[in-house]
Amino acid sequence: MSSSKKVITKEEWEKKLSEVKIRKEDMNKLVMNFLVTEGYVEAAEKFQMESGTQPDIDLGTITDRMAVRKAVQCGQVEDAIEKVNDLNPEILDTNPQLFFHLQQQRLIELIRSGQVEEALEFAQEELAPRGEENHAFLEELERTVALLAFEDTANCPVGELLDISQRQKTASELNAAILTSQSHEKDPKLPSLLKMLIWAQNQLDEKASYPHINDLVNATLEEPVT
Repeated sequence: MSSSKKVITKEEWEKKLSEVKIRKEDMNKLVMNFLVTEGYVEAAEKFQMESGTQPDIDLGTITDRMAVRKAVQCGQVEDAIEKVNDLNPEILDTNPQLFFHLQQQRLIELIRSGQVEEALEFAQEELAPRGEENHAFLEELERTVALLAFEDTANCPVGELLDISQRQKTASELNAAILTSQSHEKDPKLPSLLKMLIWAQNQLDEKASYPHINDLVNATLEEPVT
């Protein structure tokens, strides 16, 4: 390490941190924002009672949003589409990419269940026309249909489409669209603050050696490298 870098001991760093004053109300709002955005309605209700922090949206709307998200996560895409249209039909009408991804997920579920003929028919009737209008959609459709060419789909080049993470990805995209339609932030503030912390540490690394927080879960300060 370059000798030009300033070394800040753990004791000095902790002293500086103790001088930073953060209001408890602001911390509570940050927690509530995370619970509301991620859909932990029961935890949000309990936190509201214990802390007196008011959510910035009706907690009742979280239940409806989570029902939509859960349907996608369980592979019940048609049910999810019905539920989101009941909430606000404009969400899908004004977001062709989201609607395509939901239809793509329906195709994936047909392939997962071994309904080959139904999958091919659905791809031709529902997805192919959209692929003709959008090259990116066509590429995604081709990757999805490619699943039918492999007997061992779990180990094929496009096998990740059958992972639960693909359902989660689609569910998160739909969840974000619903939040946006409700004039609510689509992403919680807490992860953004953690990313900012990592960025700030990387910037400071160029000028000083100081206690890092590498364990974001426990926020443990590690001794500076000298």
